[in-house]
Amino acid sequence: MLTRSFIRQLLPQTQPAPPVSFISPLSGQHLQRAAVLLPLVDRGDGFYLILTQRAAHLHHHPGQICLPGGRYDQHDHCLIETALRETEEEIGLSREFIEIAGYLNDYETITGFLITPVIGFVKTGFELRLDQFEVADLFEVPLHFVLNLHHYAQKQVELNQTIHHYYVLDYHGRMIWGATASILHDFAERLHWR
Repeated sequence: MLTRSFIRQLLPQTQPAPPVSFISPLSGQHLQRAAVLLPLVDRGDGFYLILTQRAAHLHHHPGQICLPGGRYDQHDHCLIETALRETEEEIGLSREFIEIAGYLNDYETITGFLITPVIGFVKTGFELRLDQFEVADLFEVPLHFVLNLHHYAQKQVELNQTIHHYYVLDYHGRMIWGATASILHDFAERLHWR
């Protein structure tokens, strides 16, 4: 069974770089900084990852399954602050219940964001309160399911005459794909038992 110390030792502990302007070496476009939280809850029989489903009326990524988080705000001291603030706004999970465990590699999206994934253990006694405008649903996925690389399928799509590859993770009919699935796949590769 996975332990907190095992997860911590496989994750980088260096805080992400300050959120400065960033030009993609791949596309040459200016990337907006963002951060997401991978909230891990210990339910006694293992860790579970909290995911959300975006409201269907939203302009960007309506109905998609994602991690809590969002774009960097100039009032955020760092990208960890961004992940914690956005998580509290979206699902009501107070930062006092989150213990930062480490980070994953930044992920560049085709929509112009550079996302910093932050891993956090959720302490017991927390309560959730969904922002009904942004979040349609919330659910938990067993971490052992997320970490099984055999659960990921790779797909491709052509956008602007360029082929893009992406991962899909199907959890009981809930299709997790795009940036979220790629971040989870990176997490699975990093923690994969060798």
